[in-house]
Amino acid sequence: MKKRQLLPFFAIVATAFVGCEEKKVMTDNPLLLAYETPFNVPPFDKIKTEDFRPAFDEAIKVHNLEIDTIVNNSDKATFQNTIVALENAGRLLNNVSTVFYNLNSANTNDSIQAIAKDLAPILSSHSDEISMNSKLFDRIKTVWSNRNTLALDEQDNKLLEETYKSFVRSGANLKDADKEKMKKLNAELSTLTTQFGQNLLAETNAYMLVVDSASQLEGLPESLKTAAAEEAIAKGKKDKWVFTLQNPSIMPFLQYSKNRELRKQLWEAYQLRGNQDNTNDNKAIIQKIVNLRLQKAKLLGYSSHAAYVLEESMAKNPANVYALLNKLWSPALAKAKGEEADIAKEIAAEGGNFAVAPYDWRYYTEIIRKKRFALDEDEIKPYLSLPAVREGAFGVANKLYGLTFVALNNVPTYHKDVEVYEVKDKDGSHLGLLYADFFPRESKRGGAWMTSYRSQSTEDGKRVAPVISIVCNFTKPVGKNPALLTFDEATTLFHEFGHALHGLLSNVRYRSMAGTSVPRDFVELPSQVMENWAADPEVLKTYAKHFKTKEAMPDSLIQKMEKAGTFDQGFATVEYLSAALLDMDYHATTKPISKDINGFEKTAMKKIGIIDAIIPRYRSTYFQHIFAGGYSAGYYAYIWSEVLDSDAFAAFKEKSLYDQVTADSFRKNILEKGGTDDPAKMYRTFRGADPDPKYLLKKRGLN
Repeated sequence: MKKRQLLPFFAIVATAFVGCEEKKVMTDNPLLLAYETPFNVPPFDKIKTEDFRPAFDEAIKVHNLEIDTIVNNSDKATFQNTIVALENAGRLLNNVSTVFYNLNSANTNDSIQAIAKDLAPILSSHSDEISMNSKLFDRIKTVWSNRNTLALDEQDNKLLEETYKSFVRSGANLKDADKEKMKKLNAELSTLTTQFGQNLLAETNAYMLVVDSASQLEGLPESLKTAAAEEAIAKGKKDKWVFTLQNPSIMPFLQYSKNRELRKQLWEAYQLRGNQDNTNDNKAIIQKIVNLRLQKAKLLGYSSHAAYVLEESMAKNPANVYALLNKLWSPALAKAKGEEADIAKEIAAEGGNFAVAPYDWRYYTEIIRKKRFALDEDEIKPYLSLPAVREGAFGVANKLYGLTFVALNNVPTYHKDVEVYEVKDKDGSHLGLLYADFFPRESKRGGAWMTSYRSQSTEDGKRVAPVISIVCNFTKPVGKNPALLTFDEATTLFHEFGHALHGLLSNVRYRSMAGTSVPRDFVELPSQVMENWAADPEVLKTYAKHFKTKEAMPDSLIQKMEKAGTFDQGFATVEYLSAALLDMDYHATTKPISKDINGFEKTAMKKIGIIDAIIPRYRSTYFQHIFAGGYSAGYYAYIWSEVLDSDAFAAFKEKSLYDQVTADSFRKNILEKGGTDDPAKMYRTFRGADPDPKYLLKKRGLN
């Protein structure tokens, strides 16, 4: 995920400050008015698509006036009149942008996508005009140069440092001619990354596998067949079954369908998204993005885009990233080859005479899992209803941090499926709001993420409560039954909820440093550490309740899950690491890519020796994380953070699952601090030492 927030949102009346005069913007546009809603959330029930473009135009004007006021201040540049003033500028634009881009991800339409494409170069230009404003940067440099004489505390110093660095890294020190080059690069990149995401969404929505005979459904669980029948009705294909490229449809199909040819059809459609030489093809876009990023990095004095990005990460440089990934690659590949051999034996035992293909892996792995552990994924799902898992996550947060979650029905939402909760702290005080949007739809991009509608900050000595959202694509309810999740989906809910806690528990002064505003390879710590509670036997017994009988998951089933804990981890680790290495190969290059994208990917995979039965978790043409999601040269962050989260969970297990001293320390030193300090220092303060990778190796069964 990207830094899990877009631009922060503040509910304010749009105002433009010119000298000492305050000019109110007279409008009936709900995006430009003070929000008269519970908790000052966006008035989704009043916002229309046609409101966005005029709101952006007005918000950009207001922001420009605010910047002009800072630049033209006749007083000497100070921390307050320059750095803090800049921090507070652009609130209206942040407001409008946050609502718009969250909707563009979670509930888009053709009009919103057209606006997004139109806005990309406009907002890029607006940002560049500020970051390359020489007079503004002169004021920032003045404050920066005098920093040792200023009475600034830790958060003030961090804000000053981050402000100065962000301007330098955006090109403020470049010559005028190079600034113009940078502006053109940024404008083109913003357009290309927007187009990549829109192409991928179109490709995902365009395909459906229509099955017209029940005999072709052999092996599929009844719940999946029912869901496919309901999807067929929705698609106008009555008396048939429709399977899509959404994860809750394709993944169980690949896992259970006995029809190898249909598995192949669905798989090929999935792994060829954006790679079909049609209007949604992403290959040329990728080549342009990679080469433009390299040009930008070199213009700023870096050898590669990865060198530029990683300077601000825990990893610091590409060499350190490659070192970690390569260290894990060998044991992971060895384990995956053993798993492939087991699948080959199973195929032979059935009388098959074919090599293991990617569309065979999940199907035969499920057969082996049942034989080896007497464990059937479909046996687990009745205990993992969405309400039960959600309450399980809430329960862990209550035991760790004393939080309570109160469902609200008086808050406007952008879709009928969205749930809203007021989050209260242990003393009953208001902590923030949590939106939850769980089910897939054609208007939503794939995957799962956390974002915010309002970042936490402090104003006039009072904490401004955040408004946080988690968005997922889980299996929908079927018939009268609640949504029954796979254990993978349950873990994803805990993961995104961990990100949400990072945003909700934030307690900093400045919004730009709140919550998840931390380096990529640190942001996954709060999310991934929560996954450990999701899988812990003690926790499972508290939330995994059968949706009909309400009985807790039996010990025998939990024990089978524990025994199968590292099963298939070779595959999981290899498909992830190969994608992370592919990302690094694209962005650590010091020369422009001239080879076609399929050839580049093939060379990268051949170099590491990936087996034919596994492909990267994301092939290039649908690798949204790195080409449209802010994770370029950063997909490695999940495994880097897993070193941290495995070690952090060990800190709890060394004492007890809900040890209050450890929980208080994790809250105080990690969750509350946002980006106010160096993450390595923050972690050492919590743990008393650097993280030990032995816990990660054990967790994945690679030791």
